[in-house]
Amino acid sequence: MTQTEAGPAATATAPKRHVYLAQVRYGDLDPQNHVNNVRMLAYLEDARVSFLHYKGLSNDDGVFGALVVARTEADYVAPLLPRTEPVRVELWVTEVRNASFSLAYEIRDDDTVFLRARTVQVGFDVHAQRARRLNGTERDFLAQYS
Repeated sequence: MTQTEAGPAATATAPKRHVYLAQVRYGDLDPQNHVNNVRMLAYLEDARVSFLHYKGLSNDDGVFGALVVARTEADYVAPLLPRTEPVRVELWVTEVRNASFSLAYEIRDDDTVFLRARTVQVGFDVHAQRARRLNGTERDFLAQYS
């Protein structure tokens, strides 16, 4: 149903992108026969989880500690209709701060951008229930996509 692949290499003007392939399912559709706006945000979540586990880097490996989404902005550009081929959810890092980082996203195919979005993730200390600073390993991973 879904898979990941490496995006294009970074250039001086465009960062390297992580690409997640999302399959549109019948249950994703609303009464107008478009992918429901909440499902579009779920595609972003799936891509973000895929990105944070990319190349085996995951919480289990000790690379990323707990994170929470602090902010989401989404612009619905064009309706995403039922289709047999997957859509690409492309994401890249736009900012890394002491305790947070921002990701930009596009849900698209070769011809159309369906959604543009941005999220802010914050490092989180589960035991203390408060924000935490990102560590060097996390920053190094994020730098590959900024």
